[in-house]
Order: sequence, then structure tokens, then C-alpha cells
Amino acid sequence: MSTAIDARLAELGLTLPNAPAPAANYVPFVQSGALVFVSGQISAGPEGLICGKLGDDMTAEQGQEAARACGLALIAQLRAACGGDLSRLRRVVKLTGFVNCTPDFTDQPKVVNGASDLMVALFGDAGRHARAAVGAPALPLGVAVEVEGIFEIA
Repeated sequence: MSTAIDARLAELGLTLPNAPAPAANYVPFVQSGALVFVSGQISAGPEGLICGKLGDDMTAEQGQEAARACGLALIAQLRAACGGDLSRLRRVVKLTGFVNCTPDFTDQPKVVNGASDLMVALFGDAGRHARAAVGAPALPLGVAVEVEGIFEIA
């Protein structure tokens, strides 16, 4: 499956980043039994942080791209947790997305779909998950989106 996932990433024109190092006093992931809890991954791409506030200087579509970047970072952390072997993934259990937005912005679910759609595109039915999408008045470093995840592995 790891090779299949790599092939699927290539088909989608995506590349997994290196697993980002923690920015404070925490670890990037914790495994407990068959579950891997991945710390929140902030929106960043090849050009750096993806910053902005939805409902002000970013559209929902731009937010989706930021959430997809978070999803790629989550998968990079998961790959590290699996010793490089993504075929160990059994299920994406839950994603929680935080959207930096104005008080009147109500499309948080649409924004977090950027990460959710990525999980399904890469992992098929194993990528379908429970989810929360929450608005926040600010996020670390001014990023647009942060997403954390829980995964089941073999």
C-alpha cells in the first residue's frame, strides 16, 4: 500500500513534505496501542507558512488549499510514526481542524474538507473519518489552518 500511496500522491501531483519538527515542548506524534495521535500541523507549503484570516483576506477555496497542506504534513508525521511504511495505516479515525476566521465566517467545514478530501483521495474508504471543524479568532504564527489527526495502524 505504501507504494500505492506514493503512486496516488504522484497522480495527484503532490509530494509529502518532511515531517515538521515540533515548534515547542511537545512531540509530533504519540502512539498508544494501535492509535497514533498526530499533533496539530499548521498550514505551510514550499514557500513557507500559509497565513491569513478566512472571511477577511482569504477565500474558502484558499483555506481548503491551506487545509490540504496540513493534511500532507499529517501524513508525513504518520509516515514517520510508521517507520516509513504507510501500508501500516488501517484507518484515518478522526481529524480536528481549526480555521483562523472572522466571527461571521461559517464555512469552516468547507475549509477543512481540504484535509478530509485528501485523506479519502489517498486512502480510499480507510480515509473516511470522524471530524470537527472549528473557527478560531487566531492561530499560531497567524496561519490560516491547523489540523490534528488520529490514525489506526497495524
